[in-house]
Order: sequence, then structure tokens, then C-alpha cells
Amino acid sequence: MTRGIIGYGAYVPYHRLKRSAIADALGSGGGKGTRAVASYDEDATSMAAEAARKMHQSSQLPTPATITFSSATPPYLDKTNANAIHAVLDYPSDVLAVDMVGSGRSVHGAIQAALHDSRVAAVTVGEVRTGRPASGDEATLGDAGAALMIGSDSDGPVLAEWIGGASATGEFLDRWRQPGWNYSRVWEERFGEAAYLPLVTEAVNTAFKNTEVSAADVDLAIITGLHSRAVRVAPSAAGLSAVPAAPDLISSIGNCGSAHNLVSLCNALDTASAGQVLMLVNLSDGCDVTLFRTTDAIDSYKSSSPVATQIEAGNDNLPYSMFLTWRGYLDREPPRRPDPIPPAAPPTLRSVPWKYSLKASRDRSSGAVHMPPMRVSLKGGAVDDMELISMANTPATVATYTIDRLAYSPSPPTIGIVIDFDGGGRFTSELTDASPDEVEIGMRVQMTFRRFLTADGVHNYFWKAIPIRD
Repeated sequence: MTRGIIGYGAYVPYHRLKRSAIADALGSGGGKGTRAVASYDEDATSMAAEAARKMHQSSQLPTPATITFSSATPPYLDKTNANAIHAVLDYPSDVLAVDMVGSGRSVHGAIQAALHDSRVAAVTVGEVRTGRPASGDEATLGDAGAALMIGSDSDGPVLAEWIGGASATGEFLDRWRQPGWNYSRVWEERFGEAAYLPLVTEAVNTAFKNTEVSAADVDLAIITGLHSRAVRVAPSAAGLSAVPAAPDLISSIGNCGSAHNLVSLCNALDTASAGQVLMLVNLSDGCDVTLFRTTDAIDSYKSSSPVATQIEAGNDNLPYSMFLTWRGYLDREPPRRPDPIPPAAPPTLRSVPWKYSLKASRDRSSGAVHMPPMRVSLKGGAVDDMELISMANTPATVATYTIDRLAYSPSPPTIGIVIDFDGGGRFTSELTDASPDEVEIGMRVQMTFRRFLTADGVHNYFWKAIPIRD
């Protein structure tokens, strides 16, 4: 039985911060290129959900038995973040949703668990990374999400067959962050390099021994980790100097922490051809090596949103002051409106299909679509003769709009729009990832899962609209 990747997706947020803007504002820090920035209404969960949505939009995939969420920056502790992604994807209740969070290595634990299982498993990851102003982390890190569907050839075409791998673990102090900190501390780089390299050598050599694959058989090495110095010298330490290296993407989107390995893998799969051996090497509290070989199915697979396309579509006009505001380092005067009220648990539970899956009700007799769902049809008056339909993947057209400069928003002004969905359904929404000058009647939009607000530690997730850009 062949087991491996049967689906994948990545999500790179729209906004970019020019690293030069940091030095322009503070006189130090920065550098060349840009880093990807999660918007004020995005977090690790919403980006992982968007990556999983893109994965499902690319091909018909089976419902998994489990879905995991990994992140070193999870929005919730105590509460399972994967449940929200489970609800967005409208999985049935018997699909187990669990978190594997806390470090950059967590996602590779989730991948190994999925590969060693016999069932279909969805693995998602999301990261919102930053550092203190003018720090190296602030400039070099980035935000992104990714998702893999792991299964066997009986579950669907395997795009990349799992060959095997190995891990090496060591206890040493490299990077750490206490709960509540929004930045990490890092030990002296030469120490981290000395600690990592023997583990990289051990894991790579053991992986070659376990799989009977040699460096000469590897077509692409994807080597990632938050310790940039160790990552840079890892190929020579592991005998991979002659192996072609995957683009590291750091100059354009930054190092996206635990998500970066999978985003880079998705980028490689977007252009891979059959028979290529891909080696994943991730440095985080040790070294994890995973080997895949692409199959004939990869030649006919077409991603709904290739990584390169998302990177190219980014907007690098984000002001540094806005970036600091979104990350909580700049406490600006809020709108003179009452503070937002957190959503209550009982009504949220009653409206899960609407809030998370964007399910409208459609009258079976007249076909009228109601958003939010209703029991009584506005066309014909039929009562309780509705079916629930998801509007999450249905494009829409802006019918009218308003620019609200007084509504509460962490990033004013708010762009309110009324949209008509293809096939029926009208809805009042908020337009995000767009400027007021960009919106117009007739604009085509699609829906995206976002975090509306956070109040009293409660995240209120719902859907917004984003422009469909060429």
C-alpha cells in the first residue's frame, strides 16, 4: 500500500512589510526584501483554515479521520484551535480534531503520526511570528499557513509517496518564549549552530540508511528552521552540498516558523514532475527528515492557488506604524465607540454552521437563498422547507458599499459592502485586504475566514470578503 500526500494547500497573507521601512522609522534593523504579514483580522487558526480550504478546492479529497492544528503561536490555550478549522471545513462530528502546538517541531510530530496511521489525516499549521521592534526576528520572520492531506492510494491519487525518514533529538537552549510573550529569546548563534549540526548529520544519515536512498538520488532538499546560521551550513554538514536546494522564500515572505517547511514543500509540489525525490529537513529542537517521491499523479494535479502566485500578488505598501499596531507594539487611540462585546457561548453554538461554514438556507420550493439562514422563506412564505448550502466557495459581486470611518476597527476605515452571490443570496459583509480607493460597484469578491474581533480573550471568527484580483 502506497502512503503519502494526496492533497496540499498553502496560504500566504496579502500584506507585505518592506524591511527597509523598519530602518527608515527606527534607524536600525530592517534589511532587503519583504516579509508576509497577517492582517489585523488574521491569526494562526484562520490562516491554517484558509490553507485547508485551498487544499480542498484543488481536488476532491476524502473526509479525514483526524485533523490536527500545529503552531507555536496558537490563538487559544485550554481550548482546541483545530475545532474551528474542523467547523470551517464542515467535517462531521466523528472527525477527531486535536492541537499539536507549542514549538516549531510540533507540526512534524503531526506529520509523522499521520504517515504512520492507516487512515486519512489532515495536517494544518499556521504561524504569526514577530519580534521586538528593530530586532532580527521582526525583519526576518513571516506569517503563513499550510495544510497536507495524508492518505493511501485507496483514498485517492497519491501525489508524493512517503519513502521514510528519521529524527534526531537533543536537549539544548536555542530559542524559547514564555507564555504571554509576543517575542522569542535566542541564545548565542554559534552555540546553536554547534548543537544543531551533529543532529542534522545523524538524522540525514539515518534517513538514507532507513530508505536506501542516497544524496545522489535526491532531486530537491527543503531545509528550514529558525536558526538561520545552522540552516545555512546544514547541507555541508549532512553531505547534501551537491543536492539542489529549494528556494527558501525568506527574501519575499520571511521565515514562517513551523509553517515554513510545509509552505516550501507546497511550493516545490506546485512545479514538481513525476519521479522526483523531495527531502524535508527541519531544524527545531533537533532535526526531522522526511523523504517523498512524486508520482505520475503530480503531472495532472493543478493547485487552486500556487504559492508563487500568492507571493507575487502580495501588497508591499503596509506602513510600519500599521504593522506595529497590528502586532500590539503601538497602542493607538481607538475609535470613540464602546469597546467590543465578546460573543456569548450559547448563540455561537446554535449558529456554528453559519458562523464557521457560512451555510445559508435555500427554499426547496422557490430556490430563494437566505443569509443568514431562516425558517420562513421570503419568497413564497414556505415554513421549515429549507436545505443548508455552503456559500464559502461561491463568488459574489458588490452591489453597493460604504466607507465607515467611525465604526470600531483596529484598522480603520471599515469598508462595508452588500454583495450578491452567484446563483442567489444577498449579504452585507466587510471587505478586507483592500483599500477604500479600490472598492467599486460591480467588483468581484470571494469569501475568506477571518477573526472579527477579540474581547475578554474570546476570538470572534466569521467571514469577510476579499477582492478577486487578476
